[in-house]
Amino acid sequence: MHPARPRPRAGLPRPRPRASRRGLASGRLWSYWRWRCWAGISAWGWGSIASLWLRLARAWPWPRPRPRPRPQPFSVAIKRVPRERIRRWGELPRNGISPTDGIVLLPQPDGTSAPLEIVLLAKVSTGFPGVVQLLEWLELPNDVLMVLERPERCQDLQRFIRARGFLPEEVARELFRQVLEAVRHCTSCGVLQRDIKPENILVDLATGQAKLIDFGCGTYLQDTAYTHFAGTRSYSPPEWTHFGWYYGRPATIWSLGILLHQMVCGEHPFRRDQNINEAL
Repeated sequence: MHPARPRPRAGLPRPRPRASRRGLASGRLWSYWRWRCWAGISAWGWGSIASLWLRLARAWPWPRPRPRPRPQPFSVAIKRVPRERIRRWGELPRNGISPTDGIVLLPQPDGTSAPLEIVLLAKVSTGFPGVVQLLEWLELPNDVLMVLERPERCQDLQRFIRARGFLPEEVARELFRQVLEAVRHCTSCGVLQRDIKPENILVDLATGQAKLIDFGCGTYLQDTAYTHFAGTRSYSPPEWTHFGWYYGRPATIWSLGILLHQMVCGEHPFRRDQNINEAL
């Protein structure tokens, strides 16, 4: 038999029964799970409220920012001209293209001079689609670099004609009209290109735009006769072959006639100088 528990004395508090280990564990677990259940219910409730708010925000016609336009593909052509081949320099216009900053340049004595080709391009290429645009130019110790526009899909007129044998009358008419407008624009700006040929005409295959390029043989337009020829020999006017002089506008018309013959017939009318003399 178990011994009898001693009775508490009168006037003293009755001692509390000691809790068992099982009771302590169950009490702690209940408080733990009660907190977990409350946290889960709260998270579910707040998540539902947030989800409902997002749905309402998406459905509401809020002013949304416009998407930024993607940059279009852009390509350039870089032309390098050795300094020893540059014979003539000119003065850049005040609103012309200046060299890039941050590069060691070799300025001329007056600080505004540039190769004549760059000066001519700065005069005729601004804002006119029929002439190649001069974007930038750099002057290095041994070379002069020109950064020119180049359409993404393009081909010079010589290869354009060879790929087709000859051009239909409608295509030749449209391209020749654009070349005439480019030549007229250059002469109105006082510039003579002096080397009009299919290799110096660039055709944009995407838009059909013809662009006049390569002003390395160009010069200022003058009313008096020229006694020095620069350009391709087979496109030179007959007066240069006979007399050694020529005028700018008639010589340009002669080279344009040869260009038109190549476009519609697919070949050069005069392959040698003696053929020109015999035709005259």
